[in-house]
Amino acid sequence: MEELFSEVLQVNVRCRDCEERKANIRVTIELQLATSPVHKRDLLVRLTDDLDPYFLFNLSISEEDFQSSLKVQQGLLIDFASFPQKFIDLLNLCYSEQESDNPRFLLHLLCQSAVLEGPANFSVVETNAFKHLNHLSLRLAQGSDKHIKDYLAVCLSSLKAEKQALEMKLKKTEEDLSRQLSYAQQTLSEKTKELDKLRSEWTSQSSSLSNRHTLELQSEREKAVELQNRLQQQTEQLRHDLESTHKRSTQELQSRLTELEASCRELTERKYKNESVIRDLKIKLVGAEEECQRSKQQVLSLRRENSTLDTEVHEKERVVSQLQMRVAVLEQEIKDKDQLMRRTKEVLEATQQQKESVEENAESKELQVRKLEATVKSLSEELIKANGIIKKLQGEVRGLVGKIKVKNTVTVSQEKILQDMTEKLQSVEKDLQSTQQQLGTRDEQVSKLKEQLELMVQKLNESREVLKTNENVISWLNKQLNEKQLSRNPQSTDAVENPSLVSTTTGLRTGKPAVSPGATADVTPAEQRAVQPANRLIGDYAGLDSKYFERRDDSIPVYGLPSLLHREFPQRTKPPVASAYFSA
Repeated sequence: MEELFSEVLQVNVRCRDCEERKANIRVTIELQLATSPVHKRDLLVRLTDDLDPYFLFNLSISEEDFQSSLKVQQGLLIDFASFPQKFIDLLNLCYSEQESDNPRFLLHLLCQSAVLEGPANFSVVETNAFKHLNHLSLRLAQGSDKHIKDYLAVCLSSLKAEKQALEMKLKKTEEDLSRQLSYAQQTLSEKTKELDKLRSEWTSQSSSLSNRHTLELQSEREKAVELQNRLQQQTEQLRHDLESTHKRSTQELQSRLTELEASCRELTERKYKNESVIRDLKIKLVGAEEECQRSKQQVLSLRRENSTLDTEVHEKERVVSQLQMRVAVLEQEIKDKDQLMRRTKEVLEATQQQKESVEENAESKELQVRKLEATVKSLSEELIKANGIIKKLQGEVRGLVGKIKVKNTVTVSQEKILQDMTEKLQSVEKDLQSTQQQLGTRDEQVSKLKEQLELMVQKLNESREVLKTNENVISWLNKQLNEKQLSRNPQSTDAVENPSLVSTTTGLRTGKPAVSPGATADVTPAEQRAVQPANRLIGDYAGLDSKYFERRDDSIPVYGLPSLLHREFPQRTKPPVASAYFSA
């Protein structure tokens, strides 16, 4: 037999011609396994009343009965194996809701007779707002005399077994309690004896201790007075020492502050001066560009006037104009060469001066940065020393406070003195924090100065690169001038013999034809061949890379070079009509 469920549940009992009443009935469910002749399982459902031993209703459900009758009649969807657990779940739902005012699940026991005799229907009902749903209904049979006797015999045997177990427990508890009582009595007697001894010892010791305590109190009071005097003297000495050191440190910091401020002012003044110089140079550059544009406009107007005059006088004075052009070209070339040499020398001198000034400024700024770093290091070392001194003083003060608290709880005046000392130390720490903040600001200023120095070094490197490019341009121009001089020495003799060739070369040099359109037919093939090398020379001369003539804002201007280049290499515009009197 295996007991699956046994609980006291509230059941609504109704008999014929009687009112419905509620009763507390024990519902037990057991699973019986029969081994002979075939393995079978039977489910036993029993209803009993703990107060009435003659109340007994039984039902035995075999697996065959469940499959054939119960499952088919009540429309169950489960097998016999899961039926006991589902039935127990329904009973648990009834047990959980039996104390509520409106329970959902109820148990009903219906009997057809006027008294609870004969068969009865035991059903599980779910109440709803619409209707009562009957989940399960079992027909139980009343127990016969034999069944009641067997049930009572089983109950008696279980009660006897429980009684024997309780008696055994009672005996064990009595023995344990008697042992504990005897042990407690022995310990009580021993403790009373020890108490008497302790009381006698305590009285003697308390009298001796009170005498000693009075003597020690007097000695400690005398010592406390001496310690107060010593502490006052030490605190005054410490206060004087701290004030003197603080004054010295503040004076040193103020002097360093003034030095740093002066250096910062000098640097800002130099910066403003450099900015003003750059602005002046930019203004001059803008003025020069405007003058260049004006001169170009004047040249265009003059060329237009020359074109009208050239058409009238060209045929009459052709030979005279050719000779004048030759002389004018030679003079202009000589003057241009002299001016080029002078201006290149001036540019070189100016760039060298600027280079020297920039290097001097960089050296001075490096020296200033080194001085500032040295001052910062010295300040940090002094601060570390001051922090060490303060920590030592704090340790000494804490040690003194601990000794005074252990020795005396009465000396309140010493605590006031110590509070004053701590307040002074806090003020000194605040001063130290302010000095540390000032040091942080100085470090920031030093970092800013370093950044300015790096910018100046970058500008210096850029100016050096510009100087290199200018030197390359100047060397290239010198080479071109030398080549031009060498190439013109043999050509000058040919030009004297053939004046028409001179006019064509000059026209080619200026980018405009020196002969009128009507006179182009008079030029021979030999003259055209002579013009070709001159064209090649001018093309080579004008093939300089455009990056050497670009204007940069951060570079050092090379005075005189743009005007020379404009004169030496004019832009190729629309060729106006050539003049016999003026060079284009």
